[in-house]
Amino acid sequence: RGHADPFGDFWLPQLRAGGVVLQVLPIYTEQQFIGEGALRRALRYVETAWGIAERHADDVALVQTASEMRAAIEGGRIALVLAFEGMEPVGHDVELIDSFWRLGVRMASLTWNRRTMLADGLGESATGGGLTTLGVAAVERMEALGMIVDVSHLSDAGFEHVARVAQRPFVASHSSCRAVHAHPRNLTDEMLRTIVASGGFACMNAYGGFVGADAPDVSTYLEHIEHAVSVVGAGHVGLGCDFVADLSEQLDPIVDGILLDPGELGTIAGIERPADLADLGPRLAERLGQEPARAVCSGTLVDGLARLLPA
Repeated sequence: RGHADPFGDFWLPQLRAGGVVLQVLPIYTEQQFIGEGALRRALRYVETAWGIAERHADDVALVQTASEMRAAIEGGRIALVLAFEGMEPVGHDVELIDSFWRLGVRMASLTWNRRTMLADGLGESATGGGLTTLGVAAVERMEALGMIVDVSHLSDAGFEHVARVAQRPFVASHSSCRAVHAHPRNLTDEMLRTIVASGGFACMNAYGGFVGADAPDVSTYLEHIEHAVSVVGAGHVGLGCDFVADLSEQLDPIVDGILLDPGELGTIAGIERPADLADLGPRLAERLGQEPARAVCSGTLVDGLARLLPA
C-alpha cells in the first residue's frame, strides 16, 4: 500500500517496545484469494517474510529449528516462526505441505473460520463436520515432517477429530477460555486439558469479541489467562494476542463477517498492538506471581517450540 518497509517502519519498533522475543507470522488467505490464488498469495507471503529477515538481520531471524530459535533469542534478536492460519494454499495437494516445510513453515491450522478441503472451521459448525480424509492425511504428513498442528479456528468436531488421530503434540495458537466467555472461538476446559495431555500448549487470544461481550478490558483478558492457568498450569499457557486492528484499518477487512461483524472489531484498549505488551507483564506478575507470569509471557511458547521444532 505504498510503504517501502512497513515491517521496519511500524512492526519492528512495536515488537521492540513490547519486549517481544518470539513472533509467529501467520500466513492467512484473504477472501478474494480463495482458490488457486491462495497458493500464489502464500508464496508471496513466504518471500516477504524471508525478505524481512534479510533486511532486518540485526533485529530478527526467521527460524526453522529449535537451535536457531534459541540462538536468535540469546543473541538479542526476535525469533520469527512461519505458520499457516488456514491451509487454503495447500488445496487438495497434501504434497504441498512438504513444499511449504522446505520454505520454512513450521506450524499450521487446517482451517480459518471457513471450510477448506481439509476440515471445517468454526464458521461451518452447523455441518457437524470434522476432518476430511484429506485432512487426516494432512495431519499425518505434518506430523511426519515435524510441522506443528494448530487447532485454533477448528470446529468443535474438528478439534475432537484431531484429538483422535494425532500422534504428536498439538497446540492452540490463539484461543481463549469458553468458561470465561462462551464464544465458540474459545476453548472449553476439557479442550485445554486435551491439548496439554497431547504435549501441547494454548496461547490466549486478546481479540475483543472473543474475550467478553460487554466492553472487555485488559482485566477481562487477564481473567482468561488466570482461568487457563488454573486448569492446566502456567507452563502450558501463553500469549496469542491476535492483533488485527491495525491490519483491518490499513488493508482489506480480514474477518469477512464470519463469527464477528467486521465493523465491530471490539479491540481492547491497552492491548491493541505489540508495544502494549510492556504493560501486560507487570500486571500478570501481580495476579499470578513472577515465575508463572514469566512462563505465560514467553516461557511456555519458547520452551514449547524448543520441544516441538526440529532440533
